Amino acid sequence: MTETIATKTRPARPLRQLLAASVGNAVEWYDWYAYTFLATYIADQVFPKSADNSLVPLLSTFAVFAVGFFMRPVGGLLMGAIADRRGRRAALTVTILLMGGSSLLVGLTPTYAAAGVLAPVVLVVARLLQGLSVGGEFAASTTFLVESAGPGRRGLFSSFQYVSTTAGQLVASGVATVLVNTLSDERMNGWGWRVPFVLGAVLSLVGFWIRQGARETRSEEQRQGPRPGLFEALRRHPRESLLICGITAGGTIAYYTWTSYLPTYAELNAGIDKSDALLAGTISLAFFALLQPLGGLLSDRFGRRPLLLFFGLGFALLSVPLLHALRDSFAVLLLVQCAGMILLTGFTSISAAVNAEIFPPRVRAAGIGFPYSLTVALFGGTAPYVGTLFKDLGHSGLFPWYVAVLCLLSSAVYLCLPETAHRELRR
Repeated sequence: MTETIATKTRPARPLRQLLAASVGNAVEWYDWYAYTFLATYIADQVFPKSADNSLVPLLSTFAVFAVGFFMRPVGGLLMGAIADRRGRRAALTVTILLMGGSSLLVGLTPTYAAAGVLAPVVLVVARLLQGLSVGGEFAASTTFLVESAGPGRRGLFSSFQYVSTTAGQLVASGVATVLVNTLSDERMNGWGWRVPFVLGAVLSLVGFWIRQGARETRSEEQRQGPRPGLFEALRRHPRESLLICGITAGGTIAYYTWTSYLPTYAELNAGIDKSDALLAGTISLAFFALLQPLGGLLSDRFGRRPLLLFFGLGFALLSVPLLHALRDSFAVLLLVQCAGMILLTGFTSISAAVNAEIFPPRVRAAGIGFPYSLTVALFGGTAPYVGTLFKDLGHSGLFPWYVAVLCLLSSAVYLCLPETAHRELRR
């Protein structure tokens, strides 16, 4: 017992902490995003085809994508509570194992032709489990990263939340691109789309192993004190919970539109070839990952609010012209994606720090996890479905306005936020 306590209380090494959080987080998000990049193949295999409307299977696939998001608030609350009660590392261990199992389940989902209605049922269960895992991952890893940072480096450490998220997404996009360009359509529809999910299950075990070397960031005072109640953060900090929602609404719709849905949006609305769309997405994601530490460093020096306003007002003004500029051109798609990534960095590079600086340490993980994940479910998780639905209804031009309005509303919240960059983090 003495050895265990000593291990938990030894000072954490920042770089090792950063690696433990980042690698595990990258694996989590690889599993989550592989679904998005292979949505059209999943639609063909798992859902029944409609003679009246060819978009029905794709709409069903994105509906399941959205359903997974609605488990994220539950995951944020439950895993956040584990992080606040048992420690950040305990929660991170649970989330990575849960993601590995659910990813394997997606990879083993039967086709509709083979199993009928059981096929979409299995897929829904797998996505619900993935949503539970991802909701808890954000709550625990956000808290873990920011608490591991040294003085004046919270923004920089915060940026690695999306460096690792993007790395996972980049690997998922890259794997999908390689498969699409090397396998025939018959093989992709037969077994190729399953490969990324089986690989994700294996990578989750690697992430689990790496996280075993992490040090707990929950303070000794928290470990010795009474455990917080499950809903304590919501009950005692309603204003902070609403702030998280307002901060996140614009950021999540912009993020999921630009990093996940844009390849499909370009296919549906601009006639971009599927392989070109995936390649442009992969290149722009690499560019996006490189921008994150720069955004974090700038926020540590100049504050969080200027970057948030750069993001929010930028998207409010430019979402419509950027999305309307898309046409059947790889170069134009790549430019539109990279322009959006520059603006988006104002939000993604510092959102973990902003969220962690709002809540006290006793309920920090659960306090962040539930309102953040609920907002992501309402606006980010539904982005592909809403965009595809607008297209189906013949009003695809409304979707860019939808993105712009949400970013404008979040900008109003950013204007009212107190500056927290140079305050000491409560522990």
